[in-house]
Amino acid sequence: MLTVVLECQDQEPELAQTLLVLVAGAVEGLVSDVVVLDHGSQDGTSKVADAAGCRFHSQWDIKDILHSARGEWLLFVEPGARPQSGWIDEIAEYVSLNKLPAQFTASRGYRQPFFKRIGRAKPPLELGLLLPKKEALASARSGMRLSEFVRGKKLRRLSSELIPSWVARSAR
Repeated sequence: MLTVVLECQDQEPELAQTLLVLVAGAVEGLVSDVVVLDHGSQDGTSKVADAAGCRFHSQWDIKDILHSARGEWLLFVEPGARPQSGWIDEIAEYVSLNKLPAQFTASRGYRQPFFKRIGRAKPPLELGLLLPKKEALASARSGMRLSEFVRGKKLRRLSSELIPSWVARSAR
């Protein structure tokens, strides 16, 4: 039902944290496959992806990746991002009733200090992106990064919270 797609570059620990949370979605039957798109990692990113049963690509074209996705919906998240409790049921219900893209709500427990938030451009995938596969295929271009799928989209907000990837990066 759902394919999760992540882009990585030397983010082995962050990828492991995200994949750990996604296991529950696979057990519940929501997550059908996970695709890791690599940008030349020199760490153990490929080993973590392989151990978790992910499809790992070091050379790829986004159109080919989207065509091969098993799910009818795609979830793009940054390595290190972790959906919080309730995300499985909410996404299952959302995709069965909606056709519009959505994103998670920012975790109330993990906020950057005020002065770090001021003037900071929020990364496009900081809150993830839940997108119908058909819509992604229609806008995909060769060489496109996952973050470009967010541009110009009016996104619905899920009530489930997401711990952003910067939390995992800051714990390194």
